[in-house]
Amino acid sequence: MRLEGISAAVTGGASGLGLATARKLAGAGAAVTIIDLPTSQGAEVAAELGARFAAADITDEQQFAAALDAAGPLRALVHCAGRGARIRLVEKDGEPGALEPFEDVIKLNLIGSYNALRLGAARMAEHDAVDGERGAIVLTASVAAFEGQIGQIAYTASKSAIVGMTLCAARDLASKAIRVCTIAPGIMDTPLLGRLREDVRKSLEDSVPNPKRLGEPAEFGALACNILENPYLNGETIRLDGAIRMAPR
Repeated sequence: MRLEGISAAVTGGASGLGLATARKLAGAGAAVTIIDLPTSQGAEVAAELGARFAAADITDEQQFAAALDAAGPLRALVHCAGRGARIRLVEKDGEPGALEPFEDVIKLNLIGSYNALRLGAARMAEHDAVDGERGAIVLTASVAAFEGQIGQIAYTASKSAIVGMTLCAARDLASKAIRVCTIAPGIMDTPLLGRLREDVRKSLEDSVPNPKRLGEPAEFGALACNILENPYLNGETIRLDGAIRMAPR
């Protein structure tokens, strides 16, 4: 897929991995729509990039659908929106782990990804194929999908499900000439990690085999663009993690 001139949407595009992806897409000449919460910095970021901002909660079907419609004739969707929550199955006081935060993470990460697939693909399917394809969708999982750490039960469950959906979705959408891939990032240098103490940050860097540093959001954005551009990448989950394998805690 040629990125220049296409309509592309990025969820969670106001910060972190989504922002880095929006920058890469805009730099490649795509017409980018950032989809993020109304409380985000989406409007400011979009103005800086020469992009469009569409405020939406991705778990709300009507809001998300309207945001995708605002993107124009959608050809590319990179879905980065999501979050985690620390939950223990049995708390220190012996009480069972809380249910509500588990449900919240599943709703945002998993249901949100399902919405991205079905709502995004329905719009792409309306277009004529260009060079044999109508569009492509990139989802975001995590290395936690494979090596979930203690306390990541909700995050791991949601991200593992996204990995599981990837091949199924690619097969389902093959008849529509729409590709689906997933990126599973490791420890990325997002604003959240920027608040860590220097010694904690150094320990995280040392845990990465090579290169011995945190991943850069721009590297995620570059991979997302590579996936969109390469017509033979389909149904695959790609780890972007410097060969890290997460310890139990």
